[in-house]
Amino acid sequence: MESCWRRAGAFRSVMGLLVVELLLVFQLVHSQPTCPAGPAQENLTQPQYETATEKDPSVGFMAPFAQSFLKTVQPNPFPKDLIQQFLQGTGNGISDQEVIKKILVYEVGFLVCIAIGILYIVLMPIIGFILACCRCCGNCGGKMYQKQTSSIHCIRRTLYVFAWATTLIILAGNICMFKSNAALKVSVEQSPVELNRAIGNIHKLLTSVPQQMDSVVHESYKTIQEVTKNLDDIGTQLGSEIQQRFRGTLDSTLNSVKRLGQECSDIGDQLNQLNSSLTQVKSTMDRLQANITKVKNQINQTLSNPSCTNCSAAASEVKKLKWDSSVTIPNLNELFSAVDEAKNNLQNKTKEAEAYFDRIPDEVTNDTQDFVKKGKALLQNVKEQISQIPNFESELRQISVTLNQTQTEINTYLPTVEYAENIRWSVCTALCCTVLLVVVCNLLGLTFGPLGLSPKADPTERSCTANCGGIFLMMGAGFSFLFSWILMIVVVLLFLLGGNVYTLVCRPWNNGQLLKFIDTPGLIPGKGLGQILKLNHSLGVSEIYRDCNQNRSLWTTFHLYETVDLGDLLNVSKYTTEVRQRFDNTHINMTSINLLTPEIKSQLRSLSKKTVNTTTLTEQMNGVYSVNLSSIANGLDKLADIQANGNIETELRNEANQLRQIQTDIEKVLIPQMKNLNSSLTSLQSSLNSVNGTVEEVLRKVGAAQDFLNTNASQIIKTESRKFLDCQLNLFVLYEDWANNTITQQLGRCGPVAGAVDSAEAIVCAYMVESLNAFWLSLGWCMIFFIPSIIFSIKLAKHYRKMKDSDVYK
Repeated sequence: MESCWRRAGAFRSVMGLLVVELLLVFQLVHSQPTCPAGPAQENLTQPQYETATEKDPSVGFMAPFAQSFLKTVQPNPFPKDLIQQFLQGTGNGISDQEVIKKILVYEVGFLVCIAIGILYIVLMPIIGFILACCRCCGNCGGKMYQKQTSSIHCIRRTLYVFAWATTLIILAGNICMFKSNAALKVSVEQSPVELNRAIGNIHKLLTSVPQQMDSVVHESYKTIQEVTKNLDDIGTQLGSEIQQRFRGTLDSTLNSVKRLGQECSDIGDQLNQLNSSLTQVKSTMDRLQANITKVKNQINQTLSNPSCTNCSAAASEVKKLKWDSSVTIPNLNELFSAVDEAKNNLQNKTKEAEAYFDRIPDEVTNDTQDFVKKGKALLQNVKEQISQIPNFESELRQISVTLNQTQTEINTYLPTVEYAENIRWSVCTALCCTVLLVVVCNLLGLTFGPLGLSPKADPTERSCTANCGGIFLMMGAGFSFLFSWILMIVVVLLFLLGGNVYTLVCRPWNNGQLLKFIDTPGLIPGKGLGQILKLNHSLGVSEIYRDCNQNRSLWTTFHLYETVDLGDLLNVSKYTTEVRQRFDNTHINMTSINLLTPEIKSQLRSLSKKTVNTTTLTEQMNGVYSVNLSSIANGLDKLADIQANGNIETELRNEANQLRQIQTDIEKVLIPQMKNLNSSLTSLQSSLNSVNGTVEEVLRKVGAAQDFLNTNASQIIKTESRKFLDCQLNLFVLYEDWANNTITQQLGRCGPVAGAVDSAEAIVCAYMVESLNAFWLSLGWCMIFFIPSIIFSIKLAKHYRKMKDSDVYK
């Protein structure tokens, strides 16, 4: 049976070891390194740019009409080839007849309109002069005579309606003139503010780029500091991971060893308690033996007294009074010594194993000192490499200087511009008032004429009010002839200026053709942005605007990747091979530990076979239970009853009481002590029986754990060391990804550049040109309707003026 049990135990040990090995292999294959969180990279702080001022609703109110008219006048596309030929001529582009011919063909729509305007300018004063001369000579309505017909009143009303209509149309155009003039003034006043805002935003952008780049580099320092701190704390971090991998398998073994040691300690306590119980029982039995012997001698002496009646028969009963106080105590010294030695050995081995695990961080620190020193040196190399990322501060400062000069020049010419704008506004206001003068004269004539007119009255007897109305109408016609050709000159000049600026600048600027045209090589002399920034790529304005309009980073917009190899500067993988090689050459030498020596194992097996022989002691205890002194005491009482001698009677009764007292001590003192002794023996025997199974379980677990340490300790150290190294390298990988994404996508988002271009377009086109075009369109509108206004006013005036000659309708 014992050999079978041993074979079964060996089989369980082999299976336990196999399970541990399989679990370890599974962990090594499937476990993923869980690295602690590294330093959190902060997002770049983007500058707070000023927002553009909202467009005044009064600006550009006539833009759709002006743009529609100009599109009709100039439907041709942007003449980039023609302008390039003109700018890149032989030095005097105007003398090139072919280029001039192309220009005239392109500008044919404007030329037609200018021809119409010139015709207007020439004919209006001539016609006015001829009409004035004719009227002075009494012709062309100059004779104060009006023929009366049946349709005279219908003609007057028709002329009145048309005169009112043309006057209102001119008034509407005049209102648009005032409004566009005011809008142009607002545009000019807002232009410097918008330009300074746009330039200020670009300044913020240029200033923020070096700061943002320094922030990216600073984040690398935080990563390096984190890795340096981890290397300084390699003993605690790597050592604790190795401890966890060991304890994950060995904790249950050490706990079982501790439990066995505790059981041994409990058995020792039980042995001490058993020894104390045996001593107490032996002391009580010796005392009772002495008392019984004393009482027996007293009884024998009383019974041998000649005065004792019938005492010879009782003497035979007294002889039966026997007490065997000898207690056979089992030898517990050997068992006690074995238990105590096993307990001490298990406690010492447990402390030794725990001390072994506690020394792991210190051993890791000592064995990796050289690697940590060389690793810090490599970190300095990485720090120097990343610090070589350029921040383009000098190049951007050059652009800032140019912007400052531009802003200074704007501020220098600002008073002149304001003065010129005041003059322009005054002149345009005077022109508006001139048109308003004609409108006022027409309105006064159209008001006073009907008020003072009596339709049935003779024309020679018309009232002064009606006559004033006719005079005002003539004044409106006269002012129209007097100022219309001058105002038309203004219309032609402003039309030529504003129309061409819109068709050649604003319209292609809006659809992107102008920016592409500016990108034409050699069109603009001087260094381009690519040369200023020392780039290998020639940057185009349209390309920059397109990227900046999408708020892309300067890295992408200016193609900085062609100049700076960011991947090489941020790539720390070049150090990875060297770091891994040095780390692999670092050996963490863990001293081996023997969890339980063969002597301790043999001792534990011997202890598991120990037992306590309690047969003799049990028999002696049963003999104690059979003792009955009360019967002898009852016999002595009966004998005392028949005694004639009072002394004999008293002695017998005292001796009977003494026996009863001894019997009481046996029952109340000795027997409970015997039961307690029996309980201690039972508990000890049960503990010894349970130790047998515990010892075998502990030996099985210790054997499996010892094989685990001998086989896998070095592999665990290598695995955890590689995980620690991978975690440190992973910090640089994370930083590299963050830095690359930040520099290429977030660094220097050039939205303000596109905003500045849009602001310039808004200032030039949406504000100034649209307001200017609205002004000349409104003024030209008025000039066109001056012609019917003159006709209707002159013809209507004769219906209100006082005639010198009368005519009677028949």
